[in-house]
Amino acid sequence: MDSLLQLAADPAAWAALATLIVMEVVLGIDNLIFISILTNKLPEEHQTKARRIGIGLALILRLGLLASIAYIVQLTEPVFEVLGKAFSWRDLILIAGGLFLLWKATQEIHHSVDPEPEDKAVGGKAQIGFAAAIGQILVLDLVFSIDSIITAVGMTDHVPIMVIAVLVAVSVMLLAADPLSRFIANNPTVVMLALGFLIMIGMTLIAEGFGAHVPKGYIYTAMAFSAGVEGLNILVRRRRRAKTGNL
Repeated sequence: MDSLLQLAADPAAWAALATLIVMEVVLGIDNLIFISILTNKLPEEHQTKARRIGIGLALILRLGLLASIAYIVQLTEPVFEVLGKAFSWRDLILIAGGLFLLWKATQEIHHSVDPEPEDKAVGGKAQIGFAAAIGQILVLDLVFSIDSIITAVGMTDHVPIMVIAVLVAVSVMLLAADPLSRFIANNPTVVMLALGFLIMIGMTLIAEGFGAHVPKGYIYTAMAFSAGVEGLNILVRRRRRAKTGNL
């Protein structure tokens, strides 16, 4: 209790908390985009439930990883070498997660460009089973959770700060999940943009796994710029429709 009070009185701890919350929220965007795209392929009555389960699993995984933080730190230790390049368990998880994202995003782009026959799709969207959706969300939750917790460990040594940051970030994900999913569903071009983001994130994870550090600022600046351009396109389309309707 005394240690928590001392931590609360430390300005540096508050600065670390604010920084970590922002970082965790930003990292959670990747996770949320994937969850939104995947759950939008479920029947409408199952979508909200699947999103909440997916985000709940993300919270459980993050808190579980924090509880075993000593083990998580060891994931960065090399376990074998290939042609002079050392690989850790974290590297292997990032590479596997990146490959999974590339496969999934490419598959979704294929479904968008060449839709399934009517007997396999509803409303022009390929459908998936509830259990399959939760399974795929769990795989990416694990990858993003490990990346999130290792990032947190690199920013502070205080577990309570990490726990608070994770709780805040996951709460933001929970609040943003339904509005983001509705926005993606109502704007088909945004789906393609989001899938492009997932391919970029997948390539980044693979690069990180092979030891090529890609500054996150570059990635999120590119995403913000692309999202801004798409926002202008949406605004132009709406104004054109409004003018056409008034004629």
